[in-house]
Amino acid sequence: MVKVKWRSCKSRVKSQKSNMQLISPAGNLDKLKTAFAFGADAVYCGIPDFSLRVRINEFDLASLYEGVKYAHARGKKVYVTLNIFVHERHLVEIEKHLAALKIIGPDALVVSDPGVLQIVKKVWPEVKIHLSTQANCTNSAAARFWFEQGVSRIILAREVTLEEIKQIHVTVPAVELECFVHGAMCMSYSGRCLLSKYFSDRSANLGDCSQPCRWKYQAHSRDAKSCICIKSEKSKGAKTTDANQPEKLFEMDEDEHGSYIMNSKDLCLVEYLRELEDAGIVAGKIEGRAKSAYYVGVVTRVYRQVIEGQRARGKGQKKVEGQKGKNKKYLEELGKCQNRGFTTGFLFGKEMCEQNTDAGHAACAWEFCGVGVGTESHSVPLSATGGKHNRLIPIRVHNQIFVGDEIELVVPRGENVAMTVGKMYDEKGLAITEAHGGQGKIIWLAVDKEVPERTLIRRKL
Repeated sequence: MVKVKWRSCKSRVKSQKSNMQLISPAGNLDKLKTAFAFGADAVYCGIPDFSLRVRINEFDLASLYEGVKYAHARGKKVYVTLNIFVHERHLVEIEKHLAALKIIGPDALVVSDPGVLQIVKKVWPEVKIHLSTQANCTNSAAARFWFEQGVSRIILAREVTLEEIKQIHVTVPAVELECFVHGAMCMSYSGRCLLSKYFSDRSANLGDCSQPCRWKYQAHSRDAKSCICIKSEKSKGAKTTDANQPEKLFEMDEDEHGSYIMNSKDLCLVEYLRELEDAGIVAGKIEGRAKSAYYVGVVTRVYRQVIEGQRARGKGQKKVEGQKGKNKKYLEELGKCQNRGFTTGFLFGKEMCEQNTDAGHAACAWEFCGVGVGTESHSVPLSATGGKHNRLIPIRVHNQIFVGDEIELVVPRGENVAMTVGKMYDEKGLAITEAHGGQGKIIWLAVDKEVPERTLIRRKL
């Protein structure tokens, strides 16, 4: 039987046609819409109290309902996360929450706790259940167990290798396999981290991680022992993460690489989507519900382009350029989002992920400065129409932008538009030379060609 399934897997390799589903993160309704605009087939999101994302998560039941309705109208899907590490106090609330989700109608629920799985089957037996990566599924025996419990898709642990993915698929071909293909890597096994709770009393396993693995640490010597002192990047030299906390020293060994001792590079598997699909992966997921709409849009578009390219080649079309050139283009584009450097993680059997020991993030030469909000709901100010320019587009500024800046317009589908900022106007139509974010104001930018709504604008630093 295994042999037959293995042949079935190999036959898909020969077809060379990609059907991989692309799943993007959504921390709020705007990010959900951005993800779909830039090519996601589905998004994952959830209510803060139950979804491992307490902060930078603006969803409530009303906006989640709107998001599901928006997705279904466009033939897209929404997977709702219900994957916290559940304590007794959560059980009653989860049943109430499930009753509300049943009315909203997402396409699947993502769970990790066996008890929650049983509650889901009782309250909403017909819903599809996806097993969260937090459940740490790393082998075919576990995959078979979860499949027999009613799980239709397993989001594999990040620690699984490519060869292990192949074996799991061959052994349990009936269960769908999903994996993360891009985004932050936790220093702890599949996110089961206790450092945040210990250092700052914020539990990562309840969605409130303070990310101590990203902090900078300072080595000290005390009583002939090697110790470290917590030092946060955001504190600009302060020796504690909280001004009200005393200095904390913890015994720890420091190696020759420096002080960012737990700061993994970001996962990036954009060059290996074909290998993942051939191994049995049906869906690739992008991490980043706490990231900006800019991050969601840029990363989603890159992975969409790769998947579409694989589909085109599956139909017999020739590659326009060499794969090496395409990889460089994709990696350069991903590097225009803030990142910590890239790693393939554990995919090829490394004992550990590569670490960025020099800094909290890699240097990025670009900054997200705004997003196009669409001309249908914004009329051009009369006093701005007399300028000698072809078009004006309304932009909501997120950071800062100046006349003379070198910028790129990142459109949802298609190539970037490079330009230099010339004319800008405020909401009253008055010419301005600079604009700053944080106020929710709209400015008008003169451009050479029409650009669609949700176009992202970035400036060269």
